[in-house]
Formats: sequence, C-alpha cells, structure tokens
Amino acid sequence: MGNVIHVIGIGEDGAGGLTPDSLSLVNNSEVLLGGERQLGFFGTYTGDKIVLQGGLKPFTDKLEEVWRERRTVVLASGDPLFFGIAGYLVRRFGPENVEVIPHYSSVQLAFARLGDSWQDAELISLHGRPIQGLAQRMDGRHKVALLTDANNTPAVIAAYLLEFGMTEYEAFVCERLGGNGEICRFWELEEMAAGEFDALNVVILRRKPGSNVPLRRGFAYPDENFRQRKPEKGLITKREVRALVLSELNLCEDAVVWDVGSGSGAVAAECARIARLGKVYAIEKGEENLPNMAANRLHFRADYQIIHEKAPQGLAPLPDPDAVFIGGSGGELANIIAYSAARLRPEGRIVVGAITVETLHGSMGALKSAGLAVEVTLLQASRGKPILGMTRFDGMNPVYVVSGRKE
Repeated sequence: MGNVIHVIGIGEDGAGGLTPDSLSLVNNSEVLLGGERQLGFFGTYTGDKIVLQGGLKPFTDKLEEVWRERRTVVLASGDPLFFGIAGYLVRRFGPENVEVIPHYSSVQLAFARLGDSWQDAELISLHGRPIQGLAQRMDGRHKVALLTDANNTPAVIAAYLLEFGMTEYEAFVCERLGGNGEICRFWELEEMAAGEFDALNVVILRRKPGSNVPLRRGFAYPDENFRQRKPEKGLITKREVRALVLSELNLCEDAVVWDVGSGSGAVAAECARIARLGKVYAIEKGEENLPNMAANRLHFRADYQIIHEKAPQGLAPLPDPDAVFIGGSGGELANIIAYSAARLRPEGRIVVGAITVETLHGSMGALKSAGLAVEVTLLQASRGKPILGMTRFDGMNPVYVVSGRKE
C-alpha cells in the first residue's frame, strides 16, 4: 500500500499531548500541513510546512501535489472529525487514503471540566456560521454546547439569548482548553454579555435547576398566545387552519420558507420551530403589523427574518424556497404564485389560505399554470363555547387551503 494522509488531532498542550505513535508520525513525515498555531508547536521540524490559509480548496490542492510521493501529516485542532477538516479530506481523497487520529475534542474537554455528561447535549457550531436561528435550535434543550468564533463570541451569544428572554440558562465558558492559560468558570448571561474572552473558547449552557420556563411542545398553538391586531379579525391564520397549512407545507428540518403576507407572523413562528435548522422569511407590506410580528418572534423563540416589503418584489434577494405560504397577497396573487413557483426547489410546496371564492379560483388557476400538482381542502371548523353550563358550537369562517406541489 502507498502513502496515506495522516490527519492528527492536537490540543493546546501541543506536542506533549500526542501519543508516542502520533509524535513519531509527525517527526518522520516529510511534509507537515495545518494552521499556524498547530505548526507553531513544532518549531524544530526539518521538513516542509504548508499553512492552512485561503480556504479548504487551495489547501487541499497543495495537499494533492505532495501526499502520494512524500510522507504527509495534517495537523488539526482536537478531534478532526468534530466540525473539523478530516471529513472534507476523506470525501476529497477517499477513506482508504486518509487515516484520522483524534485528540480530545474541545467539547469533550469542556464537559470534563464541568464534570457533566455530554451524550445528551445539543452540539451547535457557530464557527463561521450565522447566529440566526439559534433560539429555536436551543429552546427546550436542557444542555447545549456552542463552538464560537470571532463574531459569535460568548458576549454576543449572551446578548442574543437575553433578547429572546432565555434567562433559564446558566453559562460555563472554557478558554484556552488544555493550555497554560486555561480558564473555566460559570457566568450569568447579563455578566457574560459585558465580558471579554480569549478567542479560543467553548460555551456550555445548562437550564438552571427549578427553572419555571414552560417547555413548548407540539404545533398549532392557540390563537390567543400570539400578539395580533385587535379589534380587527382575520390577520392571524386560525389554529385549525394553521395545523392543516403546516401539514401541507411538509417542512423538513432545514427547509427555507417564505411566509408571504405574514400578518402577525403566526405561520412564520410555527415554521421556524419546525424547520429549526433552516431559514424562515416573513414578508409583510403593512407597517402596522411589524410590532406584532417582532413580539411573536421573541415570545415563541422563533428567529425568523422580518422583511417589510411588498411581494413579489421583496422576494428577489431571498434564497430559493422549499415551501411558500401565501396568507395575503395585496392584489398580486397571480404574480406572487408565478414568481414563487419559478424559484421553488424540487418537491417544494406552495400553500394558499383563501377565504373568498375569487382567491380560491385565482390561486388554483395560477398554481396549475405554473405546472404544479394542485389539491384543495375546504376547512369548516367550529369551536365549543359554553352556554348555561352546556356547550354549543360557534362556527368559524370557512377557509380553502390550496396546495401546489412541484413534482
């Protein structure tokens, strides 16, 4: 068998933390690749050093040039298969050509310092990723570990959690894990938001014992839980309709969703909690509705993006959707459907909530013209109301739920 690429995990304790076998592979290699910090642990290395910079592709292109003919080692932080470079290298060069030798991951070390198990923790990387959507990913989790970066620092994370009222969490921050300057300590969120931290850190969040913040389960939450315009009616998709709409949207965990004519943002909030790894955009032209949308975003810990624009013009900058809900169209129904259908990803859905026969007719025609498979359901629900110690049924306005599917 020819050469293989050895990918060796290394910690802040440097060469002293490697096993004799790993250290021997490094010392006997002819080319050593890695970040500046990892390469700096081997100041007396006599072979060639290649620094990881400019992105993964230029780095692996250089690796491609050397590994077949020369003994090659790649150094990576901690466990190279935990949000690290090793997975990318295995896909690029094949598993038969890459051997991974892991070190302790930063999360593993952080939980060791905390003295708590971590098999039941939610593991989230904010390294090179936006913080948007963290609220719904975290909400209800008892234990969360966060990998940070220069933008998403512990202070930024604390301010974000405070914005969503997530004060049931306490923070444990570990800086320079495994190194000489290691610091691990608990923080309250208010204190952490004003703190300064070393660039190398891991954040663990745990729900405080006895926290009385209720865990929100299921979907199609009661109408009265949402902020909405009153005494006007009809600016919230009613609970019964919302349940069917969410079913028709058929969201996967990482879906991109457009909620057009969002009104109160009720559908957007529900979608964000279902598609917790995705992105949800709530488009609304009425300025008077924006405060309620913002309030519901925070109350339901559903970090959707509010866009004050008229559709379809306001949809242009958004990523292509997996699902589109049209709750209001401002007289642009046909144009919104045509534009959304043209941008819809394969197997995507467009769902329209119609309360008039004109909207029903227009939406069915537009969805068919766009080449989508169309289904419609007439939903007529009644809610029980007390009367003289008994119960009567109060009928709600009928709603047509029209669904178009891209086959």
